[in-house]
Amino acid sequence: MSEYQYYEFRTIDRGLTEAEMDALRSISTRAEITSTSFTNHYEWGDLKADPLKLLENYFDAFVYVANWGHRHFFLRLPESWFDYKELTKWLPGEAAWVKRTNKNLIVGFEAEIDMEEWDDGTSWMGSLVSVRSDLLRGDLRCLYLGWLLCVQNQEVADKKPSPPVPPGLGQLSASLESLINFLDIDEDLVAVAAVTSEPLSADPSPDYLNIWIRSLPENEKNDLLVTAVSESGDRWRNELLRRFYRENKPPTSPAIVAPQSTAGDLRLAAQARAEETARRIEADRIIKAAREKEKDAAERARYLDLLAKREAAVWDDVLACIQTRQPKGYNQAIQLLIDLRDLAIRKKHEAVFQAKIENLRVKHAAKVSFLQRLERANL
Repeated sequence: MSEYQYYEFRTIDRGLTEAEMDALRSISTRAEITSTSFTNHYEWGDLKADPLKLLENYFDAFVYVANWGHRHFFLRLPESWFDYKELTKWLPGEAAWVKRTNKNLIVGFEAEIDMEEWDDGTSWMGSLVSVRSDLLRGDLRCLYLGWLLCVQNQEVADKKPSPPVPPGLGQLSASLESLINFLDIDEDLVAVAAVTSEPLSADPSPDYLNIWIRSLPENEKNDLLVTAVSESGDRWRNELLRRFYRENKPPTSPAIVAPQSTAGDLRLAAQARAEETARRIEADRIIKAAREKEKDAAERARYLDLLAKREAAVWDDVLACIQTRQPKGYNQAIQLLIDLRDLAIRKKHEAVFQAKIENLRVKHAAKVSFLQRLERANL
């Protein structure tokens, strides 16, 4: 199989200018370039540019998929919206990291997975890209998933405390589920961490938003209208919602202290959960197999009841099948003899049945192929 690599870049906050699109075409003439995206795949070559530089200069999101298992998902974020040092606590390793650029931060998630099925990479950006908007609005669950990925990859020391578990880790959105699947994050690890995660707050009602917006100073509301009209991306909307959530954060209970509050404890808890799941699956399998066996035995009993009513005719059928001197006929005769043997065992007539088998052996001693079939069937 040849090497396959898929690259997709996407803008969210703004569109690309004609000059920027021309600059991108100079990097790759075969790439599909639009005012919001750059997409290309390679069987033998490689992208003739640094993805981080492209992200820094042009785009807001990047997805990379290679057929040997490498997967990357990078996001460009406005530096003024986040505390870099705080982000490094959530993203401490090689699997999940944060880097500073001139004006922005880049958050990266990287994984190396076992590729069981062919994946051309084309479906991932659409399912992942909304993670960025959620993060800009203050949803930190993707960052915590990045920390769990580092825990999974043994990049976090056992005694390292967990960052605060964000609300809603047990109520994942479709995009966060996609992030887990894309990076192959251990679902047991997510589940044990989610035990101490508070529920998500309900979305604000339109009436509540209306009251809050009306309370804003007139000049700020005018600025918001101008921004909404002049900007094509989601940045203004994300910034407004981020401010709303910051100013209207509901009172919460004190942070719950998790029994599994370190990386090592979480790994052990995830392992225990996986083992318990495996035991439950095995117990279910045994119960299902026992039920199927009981069902098969009941069906077999009903069949033998019917066979007993025409036993003599079945022996005649056996003889007719043998007389065909054909493999198909021999096979049919053997199957009928197996049924007759089971019936004989049930009626405790094994001696009678065995005597008839010996008679068949003598009478058809020249039919070597038939006799071989008798031996293989333990008749």
